[in-house]
Parts: sequence; structure tokens; C-alpha cells
Amino acid sequence: MAHYLDFEKPIAELEGKIEELKRLTGDGSLNIADEVSKLQTKVDRQIRAVYGRLSAWQKVQVARHPERPHAGDYVAGLIEEFTPLAGDRLFADDKAIIGGIGRLNGQSVVVMGHERGSDTESRLRHNFGMARPEGYRKAQRLFQLADRFRLPVVALVDTAGAYPGVDAEARGQAEAIAKTIEVSLRIRVPFVAVVVGEGGSGGAIAIATANKVLMLEHAVYSVISPEGCASILWRSAEHAQTAAEALKLTAQDLFKLGVIDGIVSEPLGGAHRGKAETIEALGEAIAKAIAELRGQDGGVLRARRREKFLEMGRKGL
Repeated sequence: MAHYLDFEKPIAELEGKIEELKRLTGDGSLNIADEVSKLQTKVDRQIRAVYGRLSAWQKVQVARHPERPHAGDYVAGLIEEFTPLAGDRLFADDKAIIGGIGRLNGQSVVVMGHERGSDTESRLRHNFGMARPEGYRKAQRLFQLADRFRLPVVALVDTAGAYPGVDAEARGQAEAIAKTIEVSLRIRVPFVAVVVGEGGSGGAIAIATANKVLMLEHAVYSVISPEGCASILWRSAEHAQTAAEALKLTAQDLFKLGVIDGIVSEPLGGAHRGKAETIEALGEAIAKAIAELRGQDGGVLRARRREKFLEMGRKGL
């Protein structure tokens, strides 16, 4: 059964009518192709109208959609001969961040990303994409591996934030995130990061300090979740919609602000309505970004990456 968001109620009603007609005519006694076609046209028109004017809070809901493709889907669809690499060589293997080596369009790459899971069992196994310190230390291993063998890095960002549990703090969560950022800023290879869903706080930027930072059209990226921001400023998560607008967390806002370098279009109605098309479009965008960086001297790549993020702090001073 399809999962509909609150603001998709008109779409749900129309698609429900289509399904009902198909069930009623399952025996082939009636020909309702014309009626279904008319309803489908209305559905497409309704989706176009709804998704053409999404608010920031609605974008957050789309970015969190449970049927949206996750890191594992992109790896499976884009990376050939993928060999997963596990563990941080210090404590354990964190399932919230997956990573390894494979080929993108025939070129060897190191890929990593937050995996949220697709059902209850996998979501629990991957801790909803919220990594512990060992996950970020695994990312450090992958960055260093890429640097040693001169392989481009692709990072797929999709997390509400780093795991805030006591055990994660006891094992040095803040240090692990900071060290991961340091390592990623030091490597001398092309590095492309894409926010494919929700990019939350340090848990996201830990693997997103890239030469090229892209976002899917309906993804979001912010220093704190709207609910967390509302709880701090208004002492109530009920103001999450107001916080979402104030945070400027949409891909369109962040592109205008110069925080990201490009937006990858999603199919009509969001990535969850066209997974294959989204994966293909993202693969093309990543390949293009790597091609633009390929051939640049390692020292230049590193210097430009560092300058890119330093410049964000200088703007407006």
C-alpha cells in the first residue's frame, strides 16, 4: 500500500478511485480505459500542482518519506562490482554508514553513505541512519583508502543526525565527527557528496565536506532538525513548520546561499514515485561532477575544498 503524506490527500483520493475501478473491472467485463486515463490525467495535474508549491515543512516530509530511495538503493543501482568494507579497526562495524569500493561507469570509486533501512527490521539494524563514532571512523578509513589509491570519493548523505545516545558520547562522538571532517578536508582526490534525503547537523556534514556538494530537488540540509530548533527557540516542537521556514533548509534556498553547488531534479511527485529515474539522474550528476574534477592536481583539489568551506563563514562579514 502506498504511503501518502498529509498534503497528498487529494492525490490519494484520485489514485484510490483508479484502483477501485481496476478492481471492479478485474474480470474484463467492462472497459474503463478511457475513465482511468482521465483520472490519471487529473492525478498528474494534481501532483504537479501540489509539488510545484511545497513549503519548507512539506519538503522535510518528502525528504523523510519511507519509500524514498536510500544509500543502499543508489549503490545497488549505480555501483558495479561493489565490495563492502566493514569496521573501524578500533571498536566495531557501524551499520548506519555503509561503504566500500566499486565502479561507477567503469571508473573505480570509493562510495559511502547513510543507510536508513526500508522496513522495521532493517531500520533497527541500521539505527535509522544515525551513526555512532565507529561509523565515522569507518568513513575515515574509506577516505584514507581513497587518498592512498587515488580514487574519487562519492558520499550519499541521508541522516537525521549522529546518534545522540550515551554509548555514542562515551566513545567520543564529537571527536569522531570532527576527525572525519579533518580527514575529508585533507584528501587529495575528487570528492562529490549528495544529500539524497535528510541532511542533519554534524552527522551529515561529517561526510559532506566535498569539492562538489549536490542535493536532490526535495532533499533538506540543516544544522538542526525543525523539531529540535522549535524545541530550543519556542520550547515546543509544535512550531516545527515555522522553524523549517526560518532554517532555509531546502535545496533551492541553499543553492541561492551558495552552500551547495547544484540541484538534481526528481521525478514528478518526488523520488519515491520514480526510484529508477531518480537513481539514473543522480548517477549522471555524480559522473558529471567527477569528470569536472578529474585531472586537477591533488593539492589544488584539497586547497579549493578547504577554501570552499572557509568562504561560507566569511560571507556577510
